Amino acid sequence: QVQLVESGGGLVQAGGSLRLSCAASGSIFRIGAMAWYRQGPGQQRERVASITSGGSSNYADSSKGRFTISRDNAKNTVYLQMNSLKPEDTAVYYCNANIYTMPTIAYNFWGQGTQVTVSS
Repeated sequence: QVQLVESGGGLVQAGGSLRLSCAASGSIFRIGAMAWYRQGPGQQRERVASITSGGSSNYADSSKGRFTISRDNAKNTVYLQMNSLKPEDTAVYYCNANIYTMPTIAYNFWGQGTQVTVSS
């Protein structure tokens, strides 16, 4: 069984920073692409940033220049460094990963989410 567990959310003032972490555990052969999504109140879930197993990253326009996604493959962990936070960044942030439980079989997993609240 595979689990993704996020941490690092909280309450921060506008202009502040937070670092989210997401650790994968369980029966893992290897991990493919990983990503962060968010869902604000009354909004659809949207992708914030993604990163390949080789370290290539991609960002949504709303997070470019302020957020940085990174990963530590040895720790099966993905991070999201969020700087210059704005009230509109308030959302539940979810980790997502394609995890191979066998050499050629991958499943998509979601974490339980961590709340980020940015006060003005």
